[in-house]
Amino acid sequence: MTQIDSRAGVAYAASAYIIWGIIPFYWRLLAHVGALELTVHRVLWCAVAVAGMVFLRGRWPAVRGVFADRRLLATLALTSVLISINWGLYIWCVVSEQIVEASLGYYINPLVSITLGVVLLGERMSLQRKIAVGLAAVAVGVQTAAFGHFPAIALTLAFSFGLYGYYRKIANIGALEGLLVETALLFPLTIGLVLYWGWQGTGHFLVGAGWTDLLLIGAGPLTAIPLALFAAGARRIRLSTLGFLQYLAPSLMLILATVFFGEAFTWIHAASFGCVWFALILIAVEGRAARLTWTRRFPPAG
Repeated sequence: MTQIDSRAGVAYAASAYIIWGIIPFYWRLLAHVGALELTVHRVLWCAVAVAGMVFLRGRWPAVRGVFADRRLLATLALTSVLISINWGLYIWCVVSEQIVEASLGYYINPLVSITLGVVLLGERMSLQRKIAVGLAAVAVGVQTAAFGHFPAIALTLAFSFGLYGYYRKIANIGALEGLLVETALLFPLTIGLVLYWGWQGTGHFLVGAGWTDLLLIGAGPLTAIPLALFAAGARRIRLSTLGFLQYLAPSLMLILATVFFGEAFTWIHAASFGCVWFALILIAVEGRAARLTWTRRFPPAG
């Protein structure tokens, strides 16, 4: 039976992408820290924040159960590597003022998700979705041509997060519990690096201005919340729908880059935006029609 997207799933995923779209503001405040150290702190404090959330919800038994399932543990080890690569490269793009190229990666990312959904999960493509994919491909092609070179950074961002979304969708574990295991697997490495940098006197934590420490710690919940929303959404909607929702983040990133960070907004951006938003309108109309049809066929009891 074809999966019908739930409204809650769409809301969860859309909220995650909106947060990711405006988060460059936050990373810009920590540009002096450096991409590698910032990524390490992001993973470290994310683990701490998620551990607190899991504790409050009483979900520790589910976390312990992961370590008895080797296949699930191996999947989460893989997703922890994928998300770390994505985080690190994305933060490097932000602090080195390459937000436009990062946004291109997240424009390509939905095409990766849609392809994985069709090829690996057998999701069917309606006519509206095929048209939307074509429009998305045009938008990506226009953006790629504008750069004039092979977008290696953008493709790495796209495939790392696309594969992360696929493996998190098929992993039989809750959003928070899975995120805790992912970050906990990297905890020994991250805490070791923070201690080493502190011993060497090359780190930025607990040195100088206290606001830097607070911002680094705040990176934990700021990372955990949208990832938990993303994982919760991914389990409730089709991967192809998730792919189209991903256009929210790069669209917001481009707005930040052009309006607030002084990067040029050209006709190329305008053409890409037009294709993307028209594709989203097609998906929204198709999704509403599918829900109405589903309700008529299977009306709620009572």
